[in-house]
Amino acid sequence: MTGSVPRVFRLIQWSVAATLRLLEGALRAASPSLLFGFRLWASVSLALYTAFWLQLDNPFWAGASAAIVCQPQLGASLRKGWFRILGTLVGAVVSVVLIACFPQDRLLFLGALALWGAVCAFVATLLRNFASYAASLAGYTAAIIAGDLLGTVGGIDANAAFMLAVTRTTEICLGIACAGIVLAGTDLGGARRRLATLFAELAGDVTAGLTATLATETAGMEFRDVQSAQRELVRRVIALDPSVDQAFGESSEIRYYAPLLQRAVDGLFSALAGWHAVASHLAKLPRNEAQQEAATILKNLPQKLRTAPEPGAASRWLAGPAAVRRIYRAAAPPLTVLPAETPSLRLLADKTAGAFAGIAHTFDGLAMLVAGSARPAHRSGRNHTHLPDWLPALVSAGRAFVTISAVSLFWIVTGWPGGGLAMTFAAIVSLLLAPRSEETFGAALLFVVGAILDLILTALVAFAALPGLRTHDFAALSLVLGVCLVPIGALLRTARQPWQVGLLTAMTMGFVPILQPTNPETYDTQLFYNIALAIVAGMGAAALSFRLLPPLSPAFRARRLLALTLRDFRRLTKGSAKGDWEGRVIGRLTAMPNEAAPLQRAQLLAMLSVGSEIGRLRHFSHQFDLGAKLGAALEALAECHSATAIALLYRLDEALAAELADGPRAQDILRARGSILVISEAVTRHAAFFDTGGTR
Repeated sequence: MTGSVPRVFRLIQWSVAATLRLLEGALRAASPSLLFGFRLWASVSLALYTAFWLQLDNPFWAGASAAIVCQPQLGASLRKGWFRILGTLVGAVVSVVLIACFPQDRLLFLGALALWGAVCAFVATLLRNFASYAASLAGYTAAIIAGDLLGTVGGIDANAAFMLAVTRTTEICLGIACAGIVLAGTDLGGARRRLATLFAELAGDVTAGLTATLATETAGMEFRDVQSAQRELVRRVIALDPSVDQAFGESSEIRYYAPLLQRAVDGLFSALAGWHAVASHLAKLPRNEAQQEAATILKNLPQKLRTAPEPGAASRWLAGPAAVRRIYRAAAPPLTVLPAETPSLRLLADKTAGAFAGIAHTFDGLAMLVAGSARPAHRSGRNHTHLPDWLPALVSAGRAFVTISAVSLFWIVTGWPGGGLAMTFAAIVSLLLAPRSEETFGAALLFVVGAILDLILTALVAFAALPGLRTHDFAALSLVLGVCLVPIGALLRTARQPWQVGLLTAMTMGFVPILQPTNPETYDTQLFYNIALAIVAGMGAAALSFRLLPPLSPAFRARRLLALTLRDFRRLTKGSAKGDWEGRVIGRLTAMPNEAAPLQRAQLLAMLSVGSEIGRLRHFSHQFDLGAKLGAALEALAECHSATAIALLYRLDEALAAELADGPRAQDILRARGSILVISEAVTRHAAFFDTGGTR
């Protein structure tokens, strides 16, 4: 009996220790999410306390702004805060200008407000990331101020316009500042390191794919075997854009190196284009010839680049990016001066050199992010000011104009006291979701559902929790807010599915505006439900607008982007195209919807490659006086006669082959013939597309 007692104690001790370990693991796993929830709560509480202390008219806008700006990543929060301030100031100025232009006519004023909302929706759809958010905010900030200026039945109070604009701007900027203080004081940030890790991983994956394509045992494999990997890498490179924006938000120093980071991203696109050309050409060659030429390329690469990077190489690269950068820079010169004997080998050498040179640019950006060492960013990257397509922006503008006008008209006709708030939230949702091209109706419905859930939650807070505390202290209000906001923030931090993120984001945005805390706290049931009904109705009107005027379908947008690029390609073949061809096509590639067919992305990459090679051929044609022959081939391409164009390109190739030259001039001839090979192979592979104008 006495011997069993120690065993019982040991069993209890073991059980308690195991339970504590489980709890410790659970807390460690949940700590980042809980920490974000506490940051959200602290940001809103600080904003409300400061607004109460300053005795601002509507302190809830300060709390709502703090909740909106608060993001799981420090860089995203700070970047969003700066753009929110910019958008708020622009919207406030516009609201005052509109009042000055239409002081006595509410119909013209509301019409001008709807038109301003349409302009902001148009710009927001064209821009990206937080710049797009600033454009949306400029639109609905004017609606927020206008909703208060117009009173309960739409009458304009022009005398109060300036002071109201100043007050609302102060409330919103106060919320942004409070969120920034809390986040900057509790989060050291990691966007810079995350971006460097993404660069390293992508550089390693592109290198692995290119070396695998050149490996002697797989050279000459079917092009479709590498297409899926290339498509996934293109998607990942496109997804770098928000990460770059977050890095800008965390560090003002990085902004001075924006051209360097743009070159780093462009370098990845160049590497993918070079890999695409190599894989496409090897797939056309007989297997023995493909293996022989690929082996020649591999022999001229540095030893460390002849095989795919080892697992975990990306983490080691982060420790010493400068040494790896030197390896990639050393890869291009030997291939560039390689004395090739055939245009095929010349093509493979130049495209492989271009791919590794592009990855070297990526390591320039990586070295700057990790070690802060970089050359002056005096050169810019490709010109990315080209707009992929105007039509989606026009659709967004039309939808925003109709939505704001319809809700405003309903407000005036019915005299509904909550109409101003409904118009405000209809503008908020329609403008916030304007840049999104997929699932906008579903996202708008999530805003409505989130508002309804907030309505239930805030009703419990306003009429059960706060009165039950029997105190008007801010500490009690803050404690109740924490009970609600900490779990919402923690769930938002852990959300992975799009519907979860959308629903929890809507709840975060709508909680404080529906609750509308005051100092001292009031408990007016009728006012509370009028406010809640107006917010839900406004969001519902915006959701209905996305159903009645939906965005362009992904299939239509993909076909249109191809058609626009093909139109520009025709102009290029005629010599009338202006600007940066590669930047223009990369912009269209970035705008391609995720649902686009693999063939459509391949067609866009083919046009990118063919257009670039046409520019090189024009240079060589002047050098060898073959402009007339090249012009005839390009004219056939412009007139959708791919078979004729290929035949004329073969004649041009024969003329170049007949040129007697040696040394560098001979290599230039081979380079020109290599460009002809790239064009001929791409046009042959996609002959139906080039001949039908992209209609199939």
